[in-house]
Amino acid sequence: MPAYSNIPVRDLLDAFASAAPAPAGGSAAALTGATGASLLLMAAEIRLSRPAAPGASPDLTEAADRLRSLRPTLIGLIDRDADAYSLVIAARRMPGEDDEGKERRRVALASAMQAATDVPLDTMRTARLALRAAPSVASHCVRSTSADVAVAVELLHAAIRAAGRAVDANLAFSEDASYVERVTVERERLQSESGADAEQAMSLLNGR
Repeated sequence: MPAYSNIPVRDLLDAFASAAPAPAGGSAAALTGATGASLLLMAAEIRLSRPAAPGASPDLTEAADRLRSLRPTLIGLIDRDADAYSLVIAARRMPGEDDEGKERRRVALASAMQAATDVPLDTMRTARLALRAAPSVASHCVRSTSADVAVAVELLHAAIRAAGRAVDANLAFSEDASYVERVTVERERLQSESGADAEQAMSLLNGR
């Protein structure tokens, strides 16, 4: 399978548009998060390149460091999600003519579906960490990047919600009640917290 994160943008969009089952929604969510984190980092870097200007803050340096470290993870999740769903497809195609074959396919599919749930959950976690940097960037960014910060916030928030949809879709196939409960609780927490951060960042931007 190609590394979708390394191919030209037009080819990646063609891959999303094709009839192939992957890359799909989870990879698109990761791409959205990576784009949002990149825009947010851009705004932070522009502000930090002007240390003599009023409003410089150690918080902004910390936010930039966080975004710089999270970007590769979000980029990698584009490929991880496609790989995980490919394993689901492979498990579904396993032969199951007899009881033994059916059991092997059931076990393989359960394992693949859990992995396919864990990856978009990781996307939610990582995009959530990136979004936590948004209030600091919104507070200190130069005026010319305010719109870019707003777009970044919208993209990161959308990435979290979109990845949450992928989590829900895959979680529906799990027969592990304790796993379903644990993931559901975390998924709801991540979405709630990200909404609060997005609202705070947008409020700071609107108040400048």
